[in-house]
Amino acid sequence: MQIGMTLPVMEPDLWRRGPDVLEEWARATDEGPFASLCFGERMAFDNPETLTLLGAVAAWTSRVRIVTTVIVPQLHDPVLLAKSLATGDQLSRGRLTVGFGVGGREEDYRAVGGDLATQTMGDMASRVAVMKQVWAGEHVTDSVRPVGPPPAQAGGPELLVGTMGPKTIRSAAAWADGLAGVTLDLDLSAVGDLFDLARRAWVEAGRGVPRLTTSFWFALDDGSGAARDQVHRHLRHYMNWLPQQLVDAMAPTTGFAGTPDELRDVLERLADLGADEVHLIPTASDAAQVEQVAEIVGDLVGDLAGDVVGGGVA
Repeated sequence: MQIGMTLPVMEPDLWRRGPDVLEEWARATDEGPFASLCFGERMAFDNPETLTLLGAVAAWTSRVRIVTTVIVPQLHDPVLLAKSLATGDQLSRGRLTVGFGVGGREEDYRAVGGDLATQTMGDMASRVAVMKQVWAGEHVTDSVRPVGPPPAQAGGPELLVGTMGPKTIRSAAAWADGLAGVTLDLDLSAVGDLFDLARRAWVEAGRGVPRLTTSFWFALDDGSGAARDQVHRHLRHYMNWLPQQLVDAMAPTTGFAGTPDELRDVLERLADLGADEVHLIPTASDAAQVEQVAEIVGDLVGDLAGDVVGGGVA
């Protein structure tokens, strides 16, 4: 199992700290034991625009995969999105993985004049099909030359579907390479069930074995007991489309707030479920968190690799 780190793009103090924070996080992640660097998309929010950030992250890093978790295709023209992502794949020298999802916030659709009638898996699949045509070098218009550049990865970047829903997984098995899941309450039994469902759906679609990833919010306990408060503050800011009383009710059981040993235990249990990769989502913008988690990740990845070499189950 591999572990990725998410940029603090949804933090309320991001722009007060300045864009250097994003570069610091990206470089620290690239230099650490992490497999990937992740960031997601919102429109009616103060996060950085995803495709612009993709170009910067490609320049700031040289090793980790870059994972968008997730982009909503219905908020973009599919041909232009295909061109943008192919450019990002070229700039990162083939390190791009793209997570796609329909998105659950109507305000994001309205912010860009999107049609809420397109907020469906069927519409997303049709847009993905157009993007794959572009990446294959096919003419999608009567232009003299096809839309380029070609992606660095043959056929385009790896595609993951961002969802927690069974219907979405079954629908996406026809075009996605795997799952970009998220667990709100760290119900590992539910994560295992979702993984099993994805495996069955991919087999039924004749697609082989899916790549299984999941993610969760985290805050490390420094002994002050402030970790849970940190998660709560983050959720109040990030989940601003929900009534505050609902967010407050969710906060005590959402994400991870605990010691390094407890975090390692959660990651080991996800490895036992067959997760290919886990993406950690920070709940504060201080880049010191990258170094704190790097020690846990380095030891864990080394131990898991040893289990595989030794014939154990990881």
